[in-house]
Amino acid sequence: MAKAYKDLREFLQVLEEEGQLVRIKDEVNPEPDIGTAGRAAANLKNGPAVLFEKVKGYKYSVVTNVHGSWQNHALMLGMPKDTPTKEQFFELNRRWDKFPIKPNIVSRTEAPCKENEITENINLFDILPLYRINEQDGGFFLSKASVISGDPEFPDDLNKLNVGTYRIQIKDKDRVGIQALAFHDIAIQLEKAEAVNEPLPIAICLGNAPLVTFMASTPIGYNQNEYEFVGALQDGVPTDIVKADTCDHLYVPAGAEVVLEGYIIPRRREVEGPFGEFPGSYSGARLQCEIQITKITHRTNPIFENLYLGIPWTEIDYLMALNTSVPLFKQLKESMPEVVAVNAMYTHGIGVIISTKCRYGGYGKSVAFRLLSTPHGMPYSKVVIVVDEFVDPFNLEQVMWALTTRVAPSKDVAIIPNCPGMPLDPSSVPAGMHSKMIIDATTPVPPEPNPREVQLLEKPVDTDKWEEIIRTLLKANAN
Repeated sequence: MAKAYKDLREFLQVLEEEGQLVRIKDEVNPEPDIGTAGRAAANLKNGPAVLFEKVKGYKYSVVTNVHGSWQNHALMLGMPKDTPTKEQFFELNRRWDKFPIKPNIVSRTEAPCKENEITENINLFDILPLYRINEQDGGFFLSKASVISGDPEFPDDLNKLNVGTYRIQIKDKDRVGIQALAFHDIAIQLEKAEAVNEPLPIAICLGNAPLVTFMASTPIGYNQNEYEFVGALQDGVPTDIVKADTCDHLYVPAGAEVVLEGYIIPRRREVEGPFGEFPGSYSGARLQCEIQITKITHRTNPIFENLYLGIPWTEIDYLMALNTSVPLFKQLKESMPEVVAVNAMYTHGIGVIISTKCRYGGYGKSVAFRLLSTPHGMPYSKVVIVVDEFVDPFNLEQVMWALTTRVAPSKDVAIIPNCPGMPLDPSSVPAGMHSKMIIDATTPVPPEPNPREVQLLEKPVDTDKWEEIIRTLLKANAN
């Protein structure tokens, strides 16, 4: 059974043991040092997490780039740090089928996140070492929070408890803004609360076990519980949760570093942004909801975890790569079993590569249409490339081979206008509307005509054997 981490601290300890965490012991300025270090770590091959022990003007430490490399991602899954990306994809896919694994509800006295509480004179600046992530951000943002909310109509239905990642802007010492877009699960709950002019209770959890954070940014069904997926991805080990203090139907990660409890103020919208977003550009400013914070609980000497967002690849791209790919793969596989793998690692699935066996002519385009009808693919996915089953969608050299030798642009490229689009994509005009492009790079099968017979080259006999010989010699030379 794979290693399961109870909290962020346990994961940081393993990262350090594996050489995937560096400590900055000298005092740093919150700006620009922390954001710059997040960018710098992402620029490095096998980039480590970076822990700042002393931040000028603040009491507590900051860590960034925790999920920011494939090595860290593999360790999150309890796998060897050099596990190839494709193997991590199929391991995630295997564990996915263990869902649901019910979470373990612990008492308040057993939950580290309840060690300290603040109910009066709340001041976020006392607890969180806040800073602008990018220079032109409109303020201080929490970029890696797990936000807990419930369905007002079915408050006791844990399948409708939502754990999501939404950007949060600090507006005042006890008030924050949140971006809740129409296609997010929280928007369903907010609409129900505002219909009767009621506040929506909420808990903002910072510094969580790595798979809690992973699942919070994963597109799953509205009626699927993220905590039950955490247990599945921990290879069957339940995750610990505890009841929130201010709302009986909200449950928060027991090992969280900081929990901010409060409510979304109904029918109030204030300017939020701009913010440097995951497509690698600033989002601009929009009217967004606001949250009143009424209570804080936190661990002793809490660690503030935040992530850097910039032109890919940065930590957010590693965090959202496979947790976007696997759900889309599962949804396609249900109705199209010929699908072999899905690579939706590019800009949260705005670009997707699918490998599939084609059952009949035009099947490649049909697979793309199915992807564009999924809950995540509909608003997000814009460029869909479909390749044959023998092409590895995670190997861009093979994908480019398919594009350059299988695509006849006059028949294999399709543009679909006037579709839903991701509003943070700067090419979406107006924001939230887009054209979609499908590139069918599969080999034609009947009844589609294929006037030129093509015979693929096979790898020579004993290639695998010689790969192992050469790999062994390289390891010996390295030692």
